[in-house]
Amino acid sequence: MIPVLLVDDDRELTTMLSQYLVREGFDVHAVHDGQAGVVEATSGRYAIAVLDVMMPRLSGMEALRRIRASSKVPVLMLTARGDNVDRIVGLDMGADDYVPKPCTPGELVARIRAILRRTLAREDAAPNSGLRTVNVGALTMALGTRQATWLGTPLELTGTEFSLLEVLARQAGQLVSKQEISQQAFNRPLGKFDRRIDVHISSIRQKLGLRPDGESWIQSVRGLGYQLLKD
Repeated sequence: MIPVLLVDDDRELTTMLSQYLVREGFDVHAVHDGQAGVVEATSGRYAIAVLDVMMPRLSGMEALRRIRASSKVPVLMLTARGDNVDRIVGLDMGADDYVPKPCTPGELVARIRAILRRTLAREDAAPNSGLRTVNVGALTMALGTRQATWLGTPLELTGTEFSLLEVLARQAGQLVSKQEISQQAFNRPLGKFDRRIDVHISSIRQKLGLRPDGESWIQSVRGLGYQLLKD
C-alpha cells in the first residue's frame, strides 16, 4: 500500500478522503495543522503529501516552504476554488500540482496517481537502470534515479520539474508545444487558463542560470511552447 499523508484542519473532510483513499489501496495518515504536517512530510515515510493551504498554527504555504527546504517528497496542494494566486505561488514554491476545493475523492485520487507516476515511477527493474541517462550539453539526467546534474553539480529539481525538463531534454533544440509538454509530463491535456507549466519552467530557468550571451537556456515562443537550447 502506498503511504499518503493528508494535512488539513477539516477533520470531517480528511476522514472522508482517508476512507476513500484506503479503499483505493493507499495507506493514509492524517494530521490537522501545518507544523505537524512538516514533521510528518519530512520524515521519509510517505510517497506523497496532500497539503491544504488554509490551516492553523502554520499555513500551507509556509509548511510547503519548510518541507521543500529538506525534502523532495511530492506535494499536492488543496487550494480554494478560483484562487489563482495560491495556485501559482504554491507551484512556484515547489508544489507538484494542486486541486481546487471542494474536490471529489475521485479527482484527488486521479491527481495523486498522476503525480506518483511521473515522480516515483522508475525504469523497468534492471540492475543498471539508474545509469540510463539523457545528456544535453552540461545537463545530465539519470532516468532511473531521477537525479540531474548541471555543469557537473547536482541540480535540485522537484519531481514535476524533473519530468518537464526531461521532456524538453529529449527534444533539445526543438520547439515543444505546451500541449505536448502537458501530455508527456502530466499525462493530461493542458487547460485553457492553466499556467502550471509556465511557473515550473520559470523555476527551472532560475536553477539553470543564464547562457554566456545572457539569454535563458530555455527559450519560449509566446503561445506556442518551449525549447531547451543544446549549447
